[in-house]
Amino acid sequence: MATQQQQNGASASGVLEQLRGKHVLITGTTGFLGKVVLEKLIRTVPDIGGIHLLIRGNKRHPAARERFLNEIASSSVFERLRHDDNEAFETFLEERVHCITGEVTESRFGLTPERFRALAGQVDAFINSAASVNFREELDKALKINTLCLENVAALAELNSAMAVIQVSTCYVNGKNSGQITESVIKPAGESIPRSTDGYYEIEELVHLLQDKISDVKARYSGKVLEKKLVDLGIREANNYGWSDTYTFTKWLGEQLLMKALSGRSLTIVRPSIIESALEEPSPGWIEGVKVADAIILAYAREKVSLFPGKRSGIIDVIPVDLVANSIILSLAEALSGSGQRRIYQCCSGGSNPISLGKFIDYLMAEAKTNYAAYDQLFYRRPTKPFVAVNRKLFDVVVGGMRVPLSIAGKAMRLAGQNRELKVLKNLDTTRSLATIFGFYTAPDYIFRNDSLMALASRMGELDRVLFPVDARQIDWQLYLCKIHLGGLNRYALKERKLYSLRAADTRKKAA
Repeated sequence: MATQQQQNGASASGVLEQLRGKHVLITGTTGFLGKVVLEKLIRTVPDIGGIHLLIRGNKRHPAARERFLNEIASSSVFERLRHDDNEAFETFLEERVHCITGEVTESRFGLTPERFRALAGQVDAFINSAASVNFREELDKALKINTLCLENVAALAELNSAMAVIQVSTCYVNGKNSGQITESVIKPAGESIPRSTDGYYEIEELVHLLQDKISDVKARYSGKVLEKKLVDLGIREANNYGWSDTYTFTKWLGEQLLMKALSGRSLTIVRPSIIESALEEPSPGWIEGVKVADAIILAYAREKVSLFPGKRSGIIDVIPVDLVANSIILSLAEALSGSGQRRIYQCCSGGSNPISLGKFIDYLMAEAKTNYAAYDQLFYRRPTKPFVAVNRKLFDVVVGGMRVPLSIAGKAMRLAGQNRELKVLKNLDTTRSLATIFGFYTAPDYIFRNDSLMALASRMGELDRVLFPVDARQIDWQLYLCKIHLGGLNRYALKERKLYSLRAADTRKKAA
């Protein structure tokens, strides 16, 4: 599956050399980023010893292997591998992809003590990309998956002192800090939290306090009211300590937990910014689902949103998913090559190849006006209204002022026996909802730096920079946004998913 260049130059690649024969455990491969990491390892590192996937069973597919075959291996992310050599791809899945039925949030991942210990002895490295990326998640759920489950990650690593741990976090653990954000431990922008002499923050008391507040809410409410109260609690606590949402707050807490638990051991934290469609690999524009920026793009394309809170001069930090996957793999190779260290890398574009929100909007509007018909799943017709970014105060005044008379008109229509909802009122509510969730990200006053990541790429050598590019300076933003990304949304995210099935193992054996 490796290209001829890779086969001939493997000895010159530090990454391929470090990963040869190694066994890597990965979580989160049912998600967007996890699939791209998995695909890249299979395609580019043919001599890897084994890839172990921790997968939670579900009602339809209770066993990990069954879910893997039906929900992961069937994904279009593997089209390139299937096209290049389908037989080799399926053989690799059979022989070197090992599926473990387990739940990252459960003690020992839900495994027996013996199986948990055996797993620790089998793997050389652990890539944890499992997370809840719901910005307005109920606090108990976000705390469980983004913070507390890392106790289980640490417990596995404690059984194997040589294990390298790669934790996928987010640049937005930055919270409400402004200015140049470096690859370092982030100081909370809100209420004070004690800091250890090793640099991380002591969060045990804070976590207990949050759990007490969660218990109090659960004792007083139930059903949908309880869900809303837990969402509100998460946002309130996040704001109090310096974050805009529950997701980034609990991801920051998770970083602190791991830094303390794995002090003196090998821990690499990789922080991507806003992850969007692939620049080149596995194919230009590959994406799964609608991501952060896409929700707003889709609302504009469907003419539901034309006004949004944002700062046109602010740098919106978007990074293609393949650059993030490459960053994870580079950091994995480095972690396997050295002694226990704590490293932090940010995979981002703002510090080296910035694009302003204004330019981002202008590129997309220009493409929509001239080529909307090329994106038939995205645009139903040529957009007739511009997409305007205004400051938050003006946005609230305009939207709030429009909503009051429209609400009155809607009530009057219902009293008159007309039950249909005013379209403009529905669109306003869509705008307000999107603004509540994403408004913080469209008015940035920070710039993420990736100097350490670029230094890592330089240390890895020329061939690895070709095989695993991480430099955002290669992005032509107009080409990427107008052709690659919109094309990817149209082809992959908004069309009915094409499923691939694997030939049965016995069928291949008979054919052989």
